[in-house]
Amino acid sequence: DAAVTRAQEAVAADPRGERESVHPRRSGEPFTLRWILAHMVQEDARHNGHADLIRQSIDGQVGDP
Repeated sequence: DAAVTRAQEAVAADPRGERESVHPRRSGEPFTLRWILAHMVQEDARHNGHADLIRQSIDGQVGDP
């Protein structure tokens, strides 16, 4: 898949994850590859597991209660 290849190339080109993005976050601070990867892990952890999915379907709240 082309997106996976591009992501792998981006990580290989910046193994420490310090390169800043062209587009800033809402706060005005730049994204770094390290921030993006940490955010992806956080999002995966937040939505992982059946208990979280069941809770979301019951109370409609997304993320941490």
